[in-house]
Amino acid sequence: MSTVRGSRKIERAGVNALRTLLEEHDHLVQEIDGGNDHGEDMIVNFTRGSKRTPYWIAIQVKSGKKYKRVNGYAIPVDDHFDDWRQSRIPIIGVVYDMKKKELFWVNLTEQLRSVDESPGWVQVANTSRLNSDTIDTFYAEVAAYAGDARMRIRAASQEDALTEAVRARHGLDPETAPNPLFEELADFALRHEERLRVFRKDLIRSLPIQVLVLIMLWEWPRQIRFVEGSADWVNPVVWVLTLYHFMLFMALTIFFEFRAGRVPKETGRWLSIIAGNFLWIPIMDPDGDDGWWGTFWIYAGWLVPSFGLKFLIISFVGFARDRKKKQLEPDM
Repeated sequence: MSTVRGSRKIERAGVNALRTLLEEHDHLVQEIDGGNDHGEDMIVNFTRGSKRTPYWIAIQVKSGKKYKRVNGYAIPVDDHFDDWRQSRIPIIGVVYDMKKKELFWVNLTEQLRSVDESPGWVQVANTSRLNSDTIDTFYAEVAAYAGDARMRIRAASQEDALTEAVRARHGLDPETAPNPLFEELADFALRHEERLRVFRKDLIRSLPIQVLVLIMLWEWPRQIRFVEGSADWVNPVVWVLTLYHFMLFMALTIFFEFRAGRVPKETGRWLSIIAGNFLWIPIMDPDGDDGWWGTFWIYAGWLVPSFGLKFLIISFVGFARDRKKKQLEPDM
């Protein structure tokens, strides 16, 4: 048969004494099952004039000699540091002195929010008694601390309020509670925040390229049909790819110039002229033109990318060379 832990009687003494005191003064107490105890023994909803208030607290109860100190008592923090300091409802620590039959309390959440690292133990003053004479003062102090709007629990029923209080003791605010679907993505975003900021800027700079690509995709079958209707001696796919390659190279050049902090006005002007003409032709002549008009644009579609690409590369390599020369020149 299973055995009962010898310390259980001591632990229950403190819980029973506190529960009796709170219920004698009409406060609503919900004990937390031992199997679900993650640092608190009960959740309490304060009442006033026999009516519920929006103030809830969670209480950790300790009993026994090991919590006694020379000038009072102490409650171990263990691994509850983050849970207690981030809780949306006050976590109250209570020590029961079995010899004196007295309860002493401390606001654990308030104490731990004043430090950056776990102190290991939280001191409980031997003057902070909790009994029938002091319970109104206890209520006033804790309710004032819990008066922050984020700490108030409001619900239509006692059951809903208790559920919300349980969430709140783990720091879960309905406004900020994690969405499991996006939580991992949020962690990733925090880990790579600087890189994502750069990526966002680049994404904005690349909007013209994105628009150009979408137009090209929409234009593709029309460009093919125009070439097929204008010249039977040209491979339409190769002709369109050559033209598209040149326009995209110009667009990428402009993108990286913007990224470097320069405005390539001349390149942008030529891209606008070339894209405007070649992307507009299939709209004007959707089935092509086998006369001089169509032939002119077919030849232009070969020559412009061929000479334009060479001129673009030579020009920007020259610009880069000149910049490097200036950097290497000694200061006069």
